[in-house]
Amino acid sequence: MSLLSDVASSPMLKEYAQGAAQDAIQPVADFIAPTVNVPTPVVRFKKYTERDRFRLPETRRAIGGRATELRFEATDATAQCQPNALDYPVDILAEMAEQDIENLLMEGATAIAEVGGLVHEKRVVDTALAAAGAGTNLSAAGVDLVDTIDDGILTVLKAAKYGSLMGVGILFGATAFKRFKNSANVKARFVTAGATKTGLQAAALANVTPDLASSLFLGQPDTRVSYMVYDNSPEGAANEDIQFILDTAVLVFARKENPTRRDPSFMKSFRLAGKWMVPGSYLRDDQRVEVAKFDWSEDIQITNTAAVKRYNINP
Repeated sequence: MSLLSDVASSPMLKEYAQGAAQDAIQPVADFIAPTVNVPTPVVRFKKYTERDRFRLPETRRAIGGRATELRFEATDATAQCQPNALDYPVDILAEMAEQDIENLLMEGATAIAEVGGLVHEKRVVDTALAAAGAGTNLSAAGVDLVDTIDDGILTVLKAAKYGSLMGVGILFGATAFKRFKNSANVKARFVTAGATKTGLQAAALANVTPDLASSLFLGQPDTRVSYMVYDNSPEGAANEDIQFILDTAVLVFARKENPTRRDPSFMKSFRLAGKWMVPGSYLRDDQRVEVAKFDWSEDIQITNTAAVKRYNINP
């Protein structure tokens, strides 16, 4: 075995890679589809639809009788964590010490975790938008946006039926939030009848932040804005076409901060427990460069198709 393979298989690097993968999960991805750690690559999970809804079981047991079983049914779904991998070629020089190689591999683990996190976030948002459908178009100038989104909050809470254990998330695209915060209907909610706001107080009230927007909505749900962009131009095109991944869309969805395989959240990411990213190594076929390899498995699933509402905020 080479020095690089020794370091790549060391408990130190395995622990570092696991931590780097956890730290690199993008906030928006974790917001929409938080992670459920699973023991094996293939697991069963509860999937809720308009037909197969969440129902509270009977917990009372008759004397001498059997208890209700929490089990998976034939109608439930299977998650299969798909292999993902990125390689990090490393030129190992003869004079390199073990500490130098450790530093190189930790740098590689960090870089790969960051790229993997961005790829995961794009997949999560694309999956969420596909599940939410075309959505409802709203006019920033002519609709009470807050009241309409409040209706969406009530809809997803009814779809989840999980009581106070279930939270609601609201995710704005960048353009959607720009139109929301500058809407006359939204700004009017900060004007007290018969009073005049002046100076710093007026300036502060005029700046509608995500936290301030949360205070407008029913139950003060966790409210965030996605600023992630991607290049929509075809490969090889001379000019780039940079777009926001959500742009004018707003997603209102049911979410549990620490989900399980059973709860009726809108979306989840399934990952192998303790193996968010696993390092290893191999010698390239030219025998000149050793490659540090990093592998992980995940599956993004819509777990409650009814627990999401999409709005598109037009000018």
